Amino acid sequence: MADKITESEISTLVDTFYAKVRLDPDIGPIFNAIVGDWPHHLATLKDFWSTVLLTTGRYKGDPLMTHLQLPLDPDHFSRWLTLFAETANEVLSPEHAATVIEKSHRIAQNFKAGIAYRQTQQAAVS
Repeated sequence: MADKITESEISTLVDTFYAKVRLDPDIGPIFNAIVGDWPHHLATLKDFWSTVLLTTGRYKGDPLMTHLQLPLDPDHFSRWLTLFAETANEVLSPEHAATVIEKSHRIAQNFKAGIAYRQTQQAAVS
């Protein structure tokens, strides 16, 4: 059994990844427009990934509902996943990178499905 990812690795991944996101011409403007307090947001994201990867239970929010409020389309998810995988491969061991990349793809699929469902519901109402 491979060793578990550490909190320190999660912190490095989140900090490095979102530094790239903030500068990215495609998804940076979306995140920069809604995140007013990056240090607080990064702490929340570290709690989220700690909960996802280590089952710590520190994250108590609803990430799908949060992302439903954003103007995201499939290209944005593709860009996010590309940057995330690139960063994971840069800062984590191959085994840990593979684990977090796989989890990120599952999360993105759930978010995309939720957004598509919301759009279908809104179209049915109008």
